Amino acid sequence: MSKVRLFALGGLDEDGKNMYVIENNDDIFLIDCGMKYPNADQLGIEKIIPDFEYVKENEKRIKGLIITHGHDDVMGALANLLKEVNLPVYMSPLTAKIFERIARKEGLKDLNIHRVRRGVSFKIGTTEVRTFGTTQSIADGFGVAIKTEDGYVVYTSEFVVDYDTKTEAFRFDMLDVMELGTKGILALLAESNGATRPGHSSPGHRITDLAEPYFEEAKGRIVATVYSQNLYRVIELIELANKYNRKVMIYDEELRNLMQDMAQLGYYRIPAGLDIAPQNFDNEAENVMVLISGTGSTIFKKVRTIATREDDVIQLRPTDTVIIASPAVPNTEREASAMEDGLYKETSNVHSIDSRKALSMHASVEDLKMMIFLLNPQYYLPVKGDYRQLISNANIALDMGYPANNIIVLDNGQVACIENGLLQRNYDNVPVGDILVSGSENLEASGMVLKDRELLSTDGAIIVGVVVNHATKEIIGGPDVQSRGVIYLKDADYIIKEIGNIMERTINEAVAAGEYDNTSCRADAREKISRYVMRETGKRPMILPAIVEINTKD
Repeated sequence: MSKVRLFALGGLDEDGKNMYVIENNDDIFLIDCGMKYPNADQLGIEKIIPDFEYVKENEKRIKGLIITHGHDDVMGALANLLKEVNLPVYMSPLTAKIFERIARKEGLKDLNIHRVRRGVSFKIGTTEVRTFGTTQSIADGFGVAIKTEDGYVVYTSEFVVDYDTKTEAFRFDMLDVMELGTKGILALLAESNGATRPGHSSPGHRITDLAEPYFEEAKGRIVATVYSQNLYRVIELIELANKYNRKVMIYDEELRNLMQDMAQLGYYRIPAGLDIAPQNFDNEAENVMVLISGTGSTIFKKVRTIATREDDVIQLRPTDTVIIASPAVPNTEREASAMEDGLYKETSNVHSIDSRKALSMHASVEDLKMMIFLLNPQYYLPVKGDYRQLISNANIALDMGYPANNIIVLDNGQVACIENGLLQRNYDNVPVGDILVSGSENLEASGMVLKDRELLSTDGAIIVGVVVNHATKEIIGGPDVQSRGVIYLKDADYIIKEIGNIMERTINEAVAAGEYDNTSCRADAREKISRYVMRETGKRPMILPAIVEINTKD
């Protein structure tokens, strides 16, 4: 009996944190291990990653983890995972170079990394795995097909159907996909990020025609912003600079490393004599394009630093032409707006590439139709997107004549089980969740740390301290009340005085009743003070009572 189980540990009904699981009988294959950016109210959080509990519990059954490309949303949690379990990881040469730099920073050693090319067939254990090249915003990306007894399970990764790509590392391998479709496809997991857009993504994903007029009109320097992981767009801007005889200064170490990787692998070289190293950059030079890049919100913060004249290398001038080719991604809108506002204070020549005209490099409706048509899967699973995008993707297959029973829309953790080629209707669930990463710390999604941070940011804090005699429990110092972000002390002397009184009464009453305990007293005082402050101010600040016990000489 054959049994295939398909589910996601992340990536469904959300933007990012992609991680998919394919169980083929007793063998487990993981695809991608990504992160997503925190919401504005998730204070101090660096990134959000999947809960790896299922992976750790089933480590011995896992044959391999396949990373389809080098974006944060599919690879940003890999270092976190490999700190907990050492799995064999399969990725393309460029993706491997990117991750090896991350691994060195994280202190990861003795990794089991396997480099696999696009458009090849290889074995993981006894299972045949195939890759096919896809066109996406970063080079060397691929889709993946895993063979089961009942046919291949195919995951598209991100893709657009582009017939005009000149660089081989970005090419969509149409012939590979067509040939794969003749082998029998049990299930197709297709991305949904662009499933609400009609037509094809190509040629609307290119920005050359949109940006070229700005190159023609620019009198002084050009300063362009672009995401470092959008190499397709980086190359477009570099080629425009070359066409208009402008030198290029890449002001970002990560992107410079990526371009060196591209050159070493033979994928793309910056035209000879075009590149200026940052240490050789002259802020007075005119015939130059400064390329500022980064990931997530870091690019907006970096440009804002330049716009406010706080950068040591680049100072904007009124004659500069600024091209914003890095549209805001979810949860970075505030930083993007602040950046643009700062730029307009320095130069009026600010041009933002319209994201409605320069499409993100995700499959639109007709791209998805082509993939479904060529592969002709028995079952279709929309993945990688918000719920509305998953439903739009499902409707594409429905409009193509697929029966509703063969289209599977899942939540994270919900398991689709296919036995002997037939989908079982009793869906299982595996535990899933978010892990919030704060620097090097992992915090549970429900952790009190976040609640405390939110409380501090909105309602402030009140600290109440007293000193007591350790032997007699008599108050010999204080109370001292400090308020931060709650009330203006000079206007609220009576509140401050009563907070101190509450603290004193709580201790004295406990001592008189013979029930004094430091921890219990602090908890009781916290509750009473909190209720009082709420009545008087309408706020719920963090209350921090402190009782310091000292030994005194008679």
